[in-house]
Amino acid sequence: MSYQDYVGRSETREDRLDPRLVAGMAATLGRSVPADGTLPPLWHWMLFQDWKPPQELGPDGHPRRGGFLPPVHELPRRMWAGGRLEFDGTPLRVDDQVRRVSTILKVEEKTGGSGRLVFVTVRHEISGPRGLALTEEHDIVYRGTEGAAVRPAEPAPALPGAFTATLVPDAVLLFRYSALTGNGHRIHYDYPYVTQVEGYPGLVVHGPLQATLLAHHLLDHAPAGSRIQSLSFRGRRPCFADRRLELVGMLDGKTARGETRDDSGATCMQVEARLA
Repeated sequence: MSYQDYVGRSETREDRLDPRLVAGMAATLGRSVPADGTLPPLWHWMLFQDWKPPQELGPDGHPRRGGFLPPVHELPRRMWAGGRLEFDGTPLRVDDQVRRVSTILKVEEKTGGSGRLVFVTVRHEISGPRGLALTEEHDIVYRGTEGAAVRPAEPAPALPGAFTATLVPDAVLLFRYSALTGNGHRIHYDYPYVTQVEGYPGLVVHGPLQATLLAHHLLDHAPAGSRIQSLSFRGRRPCFADRRLELVGMLDGKTARGETRDDSGATCMQVEARLA
């Protein structure tokens, strides 16, 4: 079975927006639980978790390859490359019963500086009791172990008028986010594995966590009452725990842009949002 045979494959899953998840994410991010029970942007990544018994896990902590996604066995490194989301103005709220319909849109094989790459794009449509809440396209990239895990990068240029904040993500933050999202990938919590097997210099900060931090950073500086109508994000390079991470944001009318920068000043994650 070729990878292209997976294009068009679909699955449907159901979940409940447990208030304990919302309280846990609020505590993890240092934010208040929303008073009206509305789920903040990108917190939906806590839903539809895929927990497997030990014998069904791969060496990286993810479920073994196969099932819904193509079984890209020959490329051991897997990560989120980016995504695009449209929020339909119908919010999800605590205790909602939710449904996600996922469809594989495309599978592309490319060659990059680290060798062969396989990109899988999945479309998710998430609905609650009030109708469609959001539509998301999620890009997953698989790559081999050739070359350096992290390449040097130049510092990003200063952005006049940008609003910034800094934090130092630690192992506790990464552990709590992994637990809340059901992410067993060992690069986020297993220091011997991430340094000795995958070749990174430290625990890797989740791409989705960075995107979530940036979404809040942009809304914190947007006009009162603003909400995110659409958002795209793209991972440029990994960043690591126990190192300074800067959140950079800019507003231009209804367009908001942000990025994370590591302790060398290099760009790690980029987001662009349309506000309503």
